Amino acid sequence: MAFLFKKILESANPLNSSSSTSSSTSNYSVSSHVSLSDQIIVCSSSTGEFDRIPLDIFMQILKLLGPKEAAKLTVICKSWKLIVSDNMFWISYLQNQQGPWDSMFFAETNLRSGYPLRTYPSRMQSFMHIYGQRAQVPGAIIIDGGSGYCKFGWSKYDSPSGWAATFLEFGNIESPMYSRLRHFFATMYSRMHVKSSTQPTVVSIPITHSDNTQAAKTARRQLKEAIYSALFDMNVPSVCAVSQATLALFAARRTSGIVVNIGFNQTSVVPILHGKIMHNVGVEAVGVGALKLTGYLREQMQQRNLRFSSLYTVRTLKENLCYVAIDYEAELRKDTEGSYEVPVEGWFTLKQERFQTGEILFQPRIAGLSAMGLHQAVALCVDHCHAAGLTPDETWFKTIVLAGGTACLPGLVERLEKELHLILPSSQSNGIRVIPAPYGADSAWYGAQLLSNLSTFPNSWCITKKEFRPKSRRNFMW
Repeated sequence: MAFLFKKILESANPLNSSSSTSSSTSNYSVSSHVSLSDQIIVCSSSTGEFDRIPLDIFMQILKLLGPKEAAKLTVICKSWKLIVSDNMFWISYLQNQQGPWDSMFFAETNLRSGYPLRTYPSRMQSFMHIYGQRAQVPGAIIIDGGSGYCKFGWSKYDSPSGWAATFLEFGNIESPMYSRLRHFFATMYSRMHVKSSTQPTVVSIPITHSDNTQAAKTARRQLKEAIYSALFDMNVPSVCAVSQATLALFAARRTSGIVVNIGFNQTSVVPILHGKIMHNVGVEAVGVGALKLTGYLREQMQQRNLRFSSLYTVRTLKENLCYVAIDYEAELRKDTEGSYEVPVEGWFTLKQERFQTGEILFQPRIAGLSAMGLHQAVALCVDHCHAAGLTPDETWFKTIVLAGGTACLPGLVERLEKELHLILPSSQSNGIRVIPAPYGADSAWYGAQLLSNLSTFPNSWCITKKEFRPKSRRNFMW
């Protein structure tokens, strides 16, 4: 490879007259198509001996050099700079990096400017420049703390490093929140075996105090300030704290829409416009979550005298056998028996429990719960968004993004779409699209990963301890 790079330098040297003559008479003159600022620049190259090589092979040779050596070629002459700066050439390098290319493109187009988000996608820079910036990004520690489980890990990894049961009630502001947060974060850093002072930290904030009263606004602000204070007192260099719902929306490659997060204890229906939660429109909270479904399935299994040793077994069966019926009444008349082997415990066979468990999302009364059905809560949120008239374009709230492990139940997407079309007037239901949970229970973690690996991170999204003090008086809403 070093010899090849040396050969390129020698052949492209403008003092090499024989090479220049050869290039001018070559039958395989290379043209460079560079898409910068939405323009295509075409120029005849002078690449010396390499002019004899067909274009496709020539570009493959350049790719073999690697990004660092390819970038050095831009200083040789203008022709080489135009060739090597080709956007498609650098896209090929970016596609070989961690993470899906479409997610990376979405993030660099919509999120690189930081918060508040632009209302229109920013103009894309040279991909060579973006590649260079991404190579310098330090990455971050991600702590996604939910009401049931906390997912933590390093943003450069493909997935969270670990899960831990959350021992912190985020919504209980009246308790000594600072000390509990400090202990919580210290535990996470300890489990990751990292020092808090080494990397920026991205924290997801669960949806708490969902209404728009002054008390709720104060509670949300106090929670966020407590998170920043605890982390900065642990010498974290910079911190980014963003709502779980917003991060889940980013993971689905959207900046506006309604996020339906089926959490551990409750389900939140959150309208988000340009990355900001619309508390003034209305966040709906339904007291049915993953724990209620697991508890209902446990009761049904006990009634059938199915013996199991732990709630983990019930949860495993829920995740592998249960589904949501498209037509509940029709499903009752079918043979729905299914079996699954739980390690150590053995084989279990479920019948109507398979779809009745998921049905309590739509008919909570089946489990003795007095709560709205999921479709009713989403329809209410859609109706509020429609009535608010926040933008001339009303399609923003017609994208429904699911999040949470329970949101991965088969049939849930189709059933929710069906129910919404039945309950909403056609003017509101037309164009509604329900998007499956992109990463299930880890959706917020992957949204945080998009931010952490941005070419402009941490400057565009994080704040430092020095910056925090003046901002602490502000009402954080996102």
